[in-house]
Amino acid sequence: MEGKARNAPALLFFSFTCVFLSLSTTTLSTSPQFQTLTVNPLPNKPTLSWADTGPESEPETQTLTDSTSTEASTTTSLSVQLHHLDALSSDETPQDLFNSRLARDASRVKSLTSLAAAVGSTNRTRARGPGFSSSVTSGLAQGSGEYFTRLGVGTPARYVFMVLDTGSDVVWIQCAPCKKCYSQTDPVFNPTKSRSFANIPCGSPLCRRLDSPGCSTKKHICLYQVSYGDGSFTYGEFSTETLTFRGTRVGRVALGCGHDNEGLFIGAAGLLGLGRGRLSFPSQIGRRFSRKFSYCLVDRSASSKPSYMVFGDSAISRTARFTPLVSNPKLDTFYYVELLGVSVGGTRVPGITASLFKLDSTGNGGVIIDSGTSVTRLTRPAYVALRDAFRVGASNLKRAPEFSLFDTCFDLSGKTEVKVPTVVLHFRGADVSLPASNYLIPVDNSGSFCFAFAGTMSGLSIVGNIQQQGFRVVYDLAASRVGFAPRGCA
Repeated sequence: MEGKARNAPALLFFSFTCVFLSLSTTTLSTSPQFQTLTVNPLPNKPTLSWADTGPESEPETQTLTDSTSTEASTTTSLSVQLHHLDALSSDETPQDLFNSRLARDASRVKSLTSLAAAVGSTNRTRARGPGFSSSVTSGLAQGSGEYFTRLGVGTPARYVFMVLDTGSDVVWIQCAPCKKCYSQTDPVFNPTKSRSFANIPCGSPLCRRLDSPGCSTKKHICLYQVSYGDGSFTYGEFSTETLTFRGTRVGRVALGCGHDNEGLFIGAAGLLGLGRGRLSFPSQIGRRFSRKFSYCLVDRSASSKPSYMVFGDSAISRTARFTPLVSNPKLDTFYYVELLGVSVGGTRVPGITASLFKLDSTGNGGVIIDSGTSVTRLTRPAYVALRDAFRVGASNLKRAPEFSLFDTCFDLSGKTEVKVPTVVLHFRGADVSLPASNYLIPVDNSGSFCFAFAGTMSGLSIVGNIQQQGFRVVYDLAASRVGFAPRGCA
């Protein structure tokens, strides 16, 4: 993840028959108080199947678009299949996969909040590469996103796994020859074997879009660096290349071609930044694809269907409820929204007000939608109020010990279906009623389920991908809004 002052990518959980106590405030007449949770175990390691991409010999004669063209053209759409990072993990058991996911999540949140806190800071460290005036530090290698896809790079297309991340802008990929490259699933991309690869000159407008560009004095080509909070980094040439999605070729995408990539990186070849910044993939292809994209993340504990992402007009769902995007002039990567309150069991939680989530004039605070964070984080006062209201609503459930970052857990062993208090997120203009599996999730194979929210001492609140599961989340950048369509993965 990265912000305006950082070109850093910053490298997706789940009866009870009992008497429930009512909350003390007025119940909303139109909101149900309880809903059914199907008790599912931790999901097994997913298997990879790529019905949406062909082999490297796939014909490349379909739509060709130029991401930098300013000419009007007919809008098209493209879609890609998404898979969870667990499929590339070295872990094998459901428990190990879940524990690793929580570890990545903690690092991801730490880096996001550190970046947000440093928005107004003038203290910067020197970058490693020559020609850089400041570090682009944020994120962590293993927390740069929870979902990846397979796409073609170059001409002819060489298919590789790429992480997709709404908290990052710069697109980058490992490139040969390697000064140092981490281990990836596919062969490292060799730009000399691509007819469409081109370096970017130092003084070009594309190079100047980097917040801290470098320049090779020998070759006079633009250089980039992405650094991470754990010391990992990727460094190399900033260039343009053709990317292929299911036969649709998108030309002249600006990306980093990394020859020195050091640290604890995942097995994907690189990252496709989906943030709001000028160099993100949606920004680069905006004119051709109407500046719209959406994704639907499947709950893997309940379905084996793949998740997916769509670019273009077909990304918009007619059933989506939209909330306006909020701009943070100090940090242009993240998707900020206004969260006004939360309801539990059909009742507005009195301790949660819009003032707890306010984005101030210095760029601190606020609420972001993030695909790379798993567990939703709320500022500590808001979380405590939400947790306490949920505990009251579920007071007759059998409690279980705390687990990792979760302080509200229940023993549902022997159950197949239970009733739980409803949870509704109230965004400006959009009330989002969460499925039960989006906030009460399995944490082991012994029947322990935990309330999948957590508090943060940071002013930044983050709506994570567990709470987004099953919704088609629509990013309509042309209208500056984000939408949520329930049951959107059909």
